[in-house]
Parts: sequence; C-alpha cells; structure tokens
Amino acid sequence: MSSLPTLQALKKRGEKIAMLTCYDASFAFMMESAQVDVLLVGDMLGVVLQGSTGTQNVTMQDMLYHTRCVTAGSKSLLIIADMPYASDASPDLALRNAEQLIAAGAHMIKLEGNKPDIVRHLVANNIAVCGHLGFTPQSITSTGAYPVQGTDEASAQQILDDALALQQAGISLLVLSMMPAAVAGIITMNLNIPTIGIGAGKDCDGQVLVLYDMLGISPGKLTKYSRNFLIGEDCIQNAVVAYVAAVKSGAFPDIEHSF
Repeated sequence: MSSLPTLQALKKRGEKIAMLTCYDASFAFMMESAQVDVLLVGDMLGVVLQGSTGTQNVTMQDMLYHTRCVTAGSKSLLIIADMPYASDASPDLALRNAEQLIAAGAHMIKLEGNKPDIVRHLVANNIAVCGHLGFTPQSITSTGAYPVQGTDEASAQQILDDALALQQAGISLLVLSMMPAAVAGIITMNLNIPTIGIGAGKDCDGQVLVLYDMLGISPGKLTKYSRNFLIGEDCIQNAVVAYVAAVKSGAFPDIEHSF
C-alpha cells in the first residue's frame, strides 16, 4: 500500500514517484494494477470531464463525488483530492471542506498557492496537505496560454521561499507546475519532502500528468509538458504501464517536454 512514508522512502532512495489524475473507479482499479504510486482527484476534471475552460466552476460536490468514485476503485493507493476554488478561503472553511474530502476517502488534500496559515490549521487538525506552486490553474480568470513561472531570478526565488514556508507550515508533498527544470531542481534539493513535477523537469522526485493528456484525448492541443503514452501501445492499461516505467527510469520528462 502506498503511503506518505512510502513516498518519503522513494525520495530517500532516489526512486521516482509516478502520479496520475484519476476520476472514477474503473481507472482507479486499472491504475492500481499498473503500479501507479499516487492518484490525484484533480479539479482539472472541470476541463476534461465537464468541458469547462478552467477549474473555477468545479464545486465541492463535484470533488466529493469523484473522490468517492476513485476510493471505490482503489484499496491500496494514496489518494489526494484537490480543494476546489474558494473552498480554502479561510482556515475554518478549509478545515470543514478538507474533512469532507477525507471522509469521502481521500488520504490527503491539495491546495494551491502559498497559504501557510491554512496549512498549519489543517495539519493541526490531522489533515495531511499537499502544496502546489508555480502555475496554479485556479488563479486563471480567462482563457489563453498558461504562463511558465519562475523564469527570472526574483520569481524563481519567490517560489523557493514559498516552498520553504509551506514545508515549515507542515505540508507533506509539493506539486511544482510549469517552471524551468533548473528552478524545480533547486527547490527539490532544498526540501526534505518529495516534490512532484508537471512541466517542471526531470529533477523533481516524481511526476504527474492529467490522465486524459497522457492518453491524448484531452480537448484542445496537447501541452508541451505532456506526452501521449497511448501511441505505440495496444490498450490504455499498457499506456499507463509505459508512463510509470518512463517516470521510474527517468526517461520522462525529457528536454522536449520540459521548460
């Protein structure tokens, strides 16, 4: 069974962590058999499942429903659930919503941005927290290109400072999104907790992709940091197995899929 100690052990050994988003029981069962390490019930479901242009319309009820679905399909994997837009506007509101996600089957919640006060309140109430820095989809209020973060010295230093502040506040895991590989590598070296990259290069402790992106079936153009793992495979399960193998070996992401 995967757990936080398992992820810490993988980081210590230098073995990469393979995470994928997941939204239903069938995929959860299949990912478990494909030896994915962590499942993320991400609010990107607003785009890939609901057809929205962003994540801000995803509700707590949406997240609770899909968390329950994933929990029904996986009995041994660590499950992380996103806190949807505005659900962590205050410490008490964040706690109430996080407790609902944990009751629905999540083992950890993920929140976007540098919110140490929220993190401390959740951790003090026995809620495990995954942070998320770099590009944060909930902050996008209009459609258009997703900007790479940390491209100059000042902004790169700010992400590092935020990461250290979140670690001090008590997060157990940190997603680094859409930033130069060198920046994510420096952050990873400076943290005791595992980092999971998405468009953040190969030096993170693990990788995550949106399931539909890695299968090449998302609406719109595939992002630079994604790869269609279904190409060359004869079924979806083999594509997931190929993804896990590529992450574990360090073959993904390569320079082509990094900033």
